[in-house]
Amino acid sequence: MDEFTYSQIFQRTALIASPGMVERLKAARVLVVGLGGVGSWCAEALVRTGIGHLTIIDRDRVDVSNINRQLPAATSTVGMPKVEVLAAHFRDINPGLDIRAVFDFYSPDNAADYPLDDYDYIIDAIDSRDSKAELILRATASTARFYSSMGAARKLHASQIAVAEFWKVHGCPLARSLRQWFKRREQYPARKFRCVYSPETIPQPERSPDGANGTFAHTTAIFGFTLASLVIEDLYTQK
Repeated sequence: MDEFTYSQIFQRTALIASPGMVERLKAARVLVVGLGGVGSWCAEALVRTGIGHLTIIDRDRVDVSNINRQLPAATSTVGMPKVEVLAAHFRDINPGLDIRAVFDFYSPDNAADYPLDDYDYIIDAIDSRDSKAELILRATASTARFYSSMGAARKLHASQIAVAEFWKVHGCPLARSLRQWFKRREQYPARKFRCVYSPETIPQPERSPDGANGTFAHTTAIFGFTLASLVIEDLYTQK
């Protein structure tokens, strides 16, 4: 098989990025927590842009119900750990990528096992509210830049997906629940942080036996790509 250099693989990135940004991309250390319909596409965009160091955390295995929206999900990967599928896929994109695939759930019980100051950027794509709240508290107290996804289910219109500071997010039940969680415990994020969200909630005619919400591929992917754009824009504007 042919071997390709970083400059060959990312030549189109280099055409628009300054030489300094290319070096920052190669040096950047990014953590993506959660590899569902949002996190998997976020990680994909980061890898294809040229991020040099990536850690991905998720303990889920691919389920057939994931196929409609998640990057690692296909009929051939059902039952496989998402982190393993994606790590192999990302190495195929960039063989020089420094990738750490962690088969684990980030939770309040093990949060201390992850030294968040080791990263330049942290992306929160967690579904569980309590685990999400724990990551928000720890990430905003770290030295890393931090971006979070709010709820991406039951969305249709891409034009309504937006970015806002957490306390200014409106129309999102998950953001509302998180704010209530912080207030009840009198624990608050150490600093402001930006979120990707949509105020839209479309009707769901069918009920899922497990209580799951319906999702479309394009909206979850746009959430993920928008999270990746926050990292890329930040690297672009640095001097």
